[in-house]
Amino acid sequence: MKKTHYLLPTMLVILLAWSAPALAGQKAGITMPDTIKVAGKTLVLNGLGLREATIFNVDVYVAGLYVESKSKNGDAIAASRGVKRMHLKFKRDVDQDDMAEAWNTGFKKVAKKDWNALKDRVATLRKWMEDIHKGKSLILTYVPDKGVKVEINGKVKGVIAGDDFARALFSIWIGRNSPYGSMRSGLLGAK
Repeated sequence: MKKTHYLLPTMLVILLAWSAPALAGQKAGITMPDTIKVAGKTLVLNGLGLREATIFNVDVYVAGLYVESKSKNGDAIAASRGVKRMHLKFKRDVDQDDMAEAWNTGFKKVAKKDWNALKDRVATLRKWMEDIHKGKSLILTYVPDKGVKVEINGKVKGVIAGDDFARALFSIWIGRNSPYGSMRSGLLGAK
């Protein structure tokens, strides 16, 4: 009788551990929480994507996309006026010039006809760039009627206004014209 008494709680703990939801998303050795609080809203991790570079597929960063409601529609997420965040955790050092150039390339690819309206704000974003070392982060948070807050290596660089800027920025990773196909899929919830 005593053996059964101890066996039941042990089995219950094992069953609960198997059925408990994951408390964080993980990709390429980087873990991000499933939920975060931003501007009074609880955001959920929509997905994780890995940015690789060169023909050798060198891991550059893992990106986590946080939104108010999960979606697999990247264009809808980018265009929404909901609070959203893109959190990049770097797997290797990236210098300031490479970051600045990546912004120009990305915005020109997704903005096309809107480039002239965005180029001064993109120039501001480029000026804010600095070397980002392995283990550090770049966090881009959009809050409606405020803009996109840019944080690099734990320091707030400023806020860039405009829904058009936020839409183009998030489209770089999740829009239909994104140059990052497999990363886009991960951010939109594919495993």
